[in-house]
Amino acid sequence: MRYFLLIFFLACVAVVGIAGFQGSHSRRQPIELFSDMVRQAKLRPQTPNDFFEDQMSSRLQVPGTVAKTPAYKVSGEPLEVNGKPVYPYEDSPVNTGRVTGTTNWVENIPVPVTRQLLDRGQQRFQINCSPCHGPAGDGKGITAKYGMVAMANFHDKRLVEMTDGEIFNTITYGKNLMGAYGPNVEVLDRWAIISYVRVLQRSQLASMDDLPENLRGSLKK
Repeated sequence: MRYFLLIFFLACVAVVGIAGFQGSHSRRQPIELFSDMVRQAKLRPQTPNDFFEDQMSSRLQVPGTVAKTPAYKVSGEPLEVNGKPVYPYEDSPVNTGRVTGTTNWVENIPVPVTRQLLDRGQQRFQINCSPCHGPAGDGKGITAKYGMVAMANFHDKRLVEMTDGEIFNTITYGKNLMGAYGPNVEVLDRWAIISYVRVLQRSQLASMDDLPENLRGSLKK
């Protein structure tokens, strides 16, 4: 038994002598049974490397291996602003809701407002917005019955006068109790929703002067 204890003691001394105590400081290279990828066989960017002829570790992508993000399309045709197609990664009013190079919101929707866009906006609004804001956009959605209050009423003067760009920003990043819908609703669908919100506002706030002459008489009857 005493030989066992002696051998055990010597083994502990050897381990401590080689590995040291946990938390202690040493300039010696630590012993690693598993490196856990602390040191990897990789190339760091913008550093010299003898493997390549130009001695640079940073390499261009192999042609044809990285897909180029396509431009937005509306009705199968590329969406253009100022005669140029718009891409998802660009600093464009379509992507940001702001005038390019400024912090100013765009006043109006920067994509063509068509019947197809309005129909899409109605569909996306009913899925994403109506539970809280209500089918009519008056803030009386189903969630109000479960204690959620202070939902925005799109017919309030403040929201009627709000620019389309600011509404786009709110949909994208959220505001107050409203979470961000940017990860869930695509860019063009956000503009489609805004176009439908404007339709809802017009349906409630329009005056007789907004109607064509041939329809005014039928409403008066």
